[in-house]
Amino acid sequence: MSPAGARTITDLTQLIYASQPFGYDSAILSGILIDARRCNARDGITGALVCRHDIYLQLLEGPNEKVDAAYSRICRDDRHAGINKLVSRTVNSRMFGDWAMLHDPAKSLIWTQAEISAGILERIPQADVIGMFESVSENAGPEHSK
Repeated sequence: MSPAGARTITDLTQLIYASQPFGYDSAILSGILIDARRCNARDGITGALVCRHDIYLQLLEGPNEKVDAAYSRICRDDRHAGINKLVSRTVNSRMFGDWAMLHDPAKSLIWTQAEISAGILERIPQADVIGMFESVSENAGPEHSK
């Protein structure tokens, strides 16, 4: 039997996108994380944000309808430019189930700034993008913000 308030999600979706920050400083990043954690907790979404001054790479996972709504909000958010959906798939379990929005300050990012500028995200196999987030998930420790 499930704990009170818990529910099984039969339409668990995982979506990964990349964007370029439109203005990047600690205040903007803090605002994005606060907004994401508040909305994600409300909507049953978990995920991770890998970022640095030249890229946001985010994984969202949760009920399909809620993930789609979150992605639509992100697409309208003027703190992001050049949004590119990299992965959208149905999954059986969450990769970041304990995190409303894990923040990884690009320590895990496997692509250099030059590779990103040269368009690697348009050519990279989905499995490599998913693998990068699997690595972030496996290495998530207390130094990452929830």
